[in-house]
Amino acid sequence: MDSDGLSAFADVFSAVGTVGAFGLGFLLLRREHRREADRAEDERRSQAERISAWVELTHRLEGRRELAFHIHNASAMPIYEVELPLPAHDGEEPRSEFVGLVPPGRTVQRPAPGEWLRTYVEPEPVQIEFLDSAGRRWSRDEQGALSRTE
Repeated sequence: MDSDGLSAFADVFSAVGTVGAFGLGFLLLRREHRREADRAEDERRSQAERISAWVELTHRLEGRRELAFHIHNASAMPIYEVELPLPAHDGEEPRSEFVGLVPPGRTVQRPAPGEWLRTYVEPEPVQIEFLDSAGRRWSRDEQGALSRTE
């Protein structure tokens, strides 16, 4: 192999190496960007994941039984505009129980519809909608699935 051929081979090898390094760098940058986006989403969800709501039987001092909604905020920040959507019957307009603010580390109780007492068996989760401390709206359904809403 002459020196021109060897020089051409070295140039091609160098060019392939440069393109390969660029491609690998781009791939690693994309992977890190995706990892950072996942981390940011986890941070956004961290407060919302600490919010739960359920309906449970309570006993009053006078001996009466009634159902109450329990909204628990296990996060370090308050949640705002808390609503508990209520199932609508045929022809009824959907309505909800407005709770407002739930302070950090607290469980707030509100009366549940009295007609629910006939079908009550045990504590069960209920749907909840709220704003987190950053102003993002979230919804958690009766199965516990959390989703961001607009």
